[in-house]
Amino acid sequence: MASDPQPIRIGYCLSLSGPVSGNTRSARLAHEIWREDINRRGGLLGRPVELVCYDDEGDASRVAPLYKRLIEEDRVDLVIGGYGTNTVLAALPEIIARKRFFVGLMALGANNELAYENYFAMIPTGPDPDAALTEGFFEVATRQEPRPKTVALLSADAVFARNPILGAHANAANHGFEVVYEATYPLDTADFAPFLDAIAESECDLLFLCSYLQDSVDLIRAIDRHPFRPKMVGAGMIGPQNGDVKARLGPLLNGVVNYEYWVPAPALAFHGMAELLAGYRRRAAGTDIDPLGHYMAPLAYAQMQVVAQAVEATGSLDDGALADFTRVTEFSTVMGSITFGVRGEWTQPRVVQVQFQGVKDHDVDQFRDAARQIVVAPLDMASGELIYPFAEARRN
Repeated sequence: MASDPQPIRIGYCLSLSGPVSGNTRSARLAHEIWREDINRRGGLLGRPVELVCYDDEGDASRVAPLYKRLIEEDRVDLVIGGYGTNTVLAALPEIIARKRFFVGLMALGANNELAYENYFAMIPTGPDPDAALTEGFFEVATRQEPRPKTVALLSADAVFARNPILGAHANAANHGFEVVYEATYPLDTADFAPFLDAIAESECDLLFLCSYLQDSVDLIRAIDRHPFRPKMVGAGMIGPQNGDVKARLGPLLNGVVNYEYWVPAPALAFHGMAELLAGYRRRAAGTDIDPLGHYMAPLAYAQMQVVAQAVEATGSLDDGALADFTRVTEFSTVMGSITFGVRGEWTQPRVVQVQFQGVKDHDVDQFRDAARQIVVAPLDMASGELIYPFAEARRN
């Protein structure tokens, strides 16, 4: 009697505890759903798939040793990237040294300087990721009357904020906005009033924010309490994409304009998305995982679809063969068709800016469709009009 085939083991780490755990637990669930789906269909290369995932606890210094353990001790067949710039950047030296095939998850511009040829980015920011994340924020501002002229930049003092701020400077220059204030704040900041006082003194038209989950919540609450009202607020905040954060903030989100990678809008109704999210929501119900899954689940599932399609098409687990295939292939995923180009980024960006409108209470169910999150940029994907200025949007 033939023995059962040995499983294909895919290793990675996620920040399942720490400041971004609300997002990473969502990614972990999407990965598990993918594993169950692929095994139900017979696995990869006729072998079942196992996922080996370690918690890096939100500490970048733990990442490289964990990947070394996965490769040298656990001897996993494949590795994938964890969530976010901090994690992927910390992993890449270990990956590069071993010439591994590596698909990262939502790492913004992580390969800009390293230019590692076997890296691929599962983030829809395209060949100029720094600018693409928030280009729509500035572009939609140029269409308003009277046209805003100035911008203040406030960001967390963290690695993840470096590239979005570079992009903000580039976008401001390209669209003719003057930067009249810029500051960073420590991640443990509890009182944002002094920063908002300084921003008010600048009399900026646009307030560009780049923040993590908890500080996004604290910033939006502080802005609500402060008398100053810029004409537009948001752009680069991590947090308002998460269902739990949406529910916590409720009507305080009204008027905020911020980036999204996927929302339930007509232009983003890709094949397989509805089925994924239905299964995700069943599994997330009654847990502490994001009940919507709009932000993390689509890209985390698509990350695994790219790996699976490369393995099946090449009939191989060889890192070089997988990378060679991925560089020249169009992948069909729940995030639509994806091709990878320079530095492993998507060849075409697909980031949207949404404005929260008409949020009534703290019920997360109001965010299950696109009625409260209006796509305002890019124009060819828009689902409605921006309410301008911010103070007017707060009243609606």
